[in-house]
Amino acid sequence: MNPELKTNCYSVCVENTELLSTQEERSICFRERCAMSATQGDPDSVPLSGIGETSLGVAALRAVENQRADRLFEDPYAQRLLDVAGGWAMASVATPASGLSFVDLMAGQVAIRTRFLDEVLLDAVGDSCSQVVLLASGMDARPYRLPWPDGTRLFEVDFETVLTFKRDALRGSGARARCEHVQVAADLRADWPDTLRRAGFDADVPTIWLAEGILYALSADAADVLLARMTELSAPGSELVADHVEDSPLLRDARAAISDELVQLWRGGPDDDLDTWLYRHGWKPAVREIAALARSYRRPVPPAFDPDLDGSGRGWLVTARLQG
Repeated sequence: MNPELKTNCYSVCVENTELLSTQEERSICFRERCAMSATQGDPDSVPLSGIGETSLGVAALRAVENQRADRLFEDPYAQRLLDVAGGWAMASVATPASGLSFVDLMAGQVAIRTRFLDEVLLDAVGDSCSQVVLLASGMDARPYRLPWPDGTRLFEVDFETVLTFKRDALRGSGARARCEHVQVAADLRADWPDTLRRAGFDADVPTIWLAEGILYALSADAADVLLARMTELSAPGSELVADHVEDSPLLRDARAAISDELVQLWRGGPDDDLDTWLYRHGWKPAVREIAALARSYRRPVPPAFDPDLDGSGRGWLVTARLQG
């Protein structure tokens, strides 16, 4: 690594990410940045674990992308969430034998998927979907950072501890929802549709559903139940957008280097390919490969999905519209 960068890696990473010319330099800088912020957390913040803590990892990757001169999106709140939480502890683990950490493998995917999902959500709301539902929203700052049209009603669904942490962390940051914003404390494994309705959701209004970072964390049966519930709640003209990732030797080794819990969180998702699965539930899908989208955004193919790398897999982003 460039010695001048190494002497003050944190400030260089925050202020001049574009100067880090290699993937290795960016990865090292990212780990040191997280290690430093891990000592600066808010002692009064609500502790997170499991899936909630994993969502901080996504926020960390978004914070790094936000500092790039050629960033694919803007997220000025991701770093705030990290600072209050005390950094992302999982980022300082050892690199697996492949030499590619989870950060190396997935940072590009998070940047690409965030840009794509942002575009789809805004297009859908600008068309006919005046309701937005973010499922398992985690540290998603879209209520605050996207330019929602007037009249947009956005529901974000997650565990109460996750929503409370995010609400408290952003207090005093200047973050203000740019839509009618409703937080819905619910467990997606329980009867969350009734909770969503009680929060003001109108099943007769076309809705755009976001399932980001969810499908591969579900068993096939749980994925079927989730999609069936979305379908039951969807008026004609509703849309959904999601990402999905095929597991691979590279990803398994990288997760194992972080924690056994993260290994177990990966359940595989739908049994069928995404086209077949969505058609079976009444949706007309359009599936895009992560690798192809990376090229369209003029970014390198993320290593986890690079067909030229041994042990890689495939990743997708899918949009769908309810038929009938």
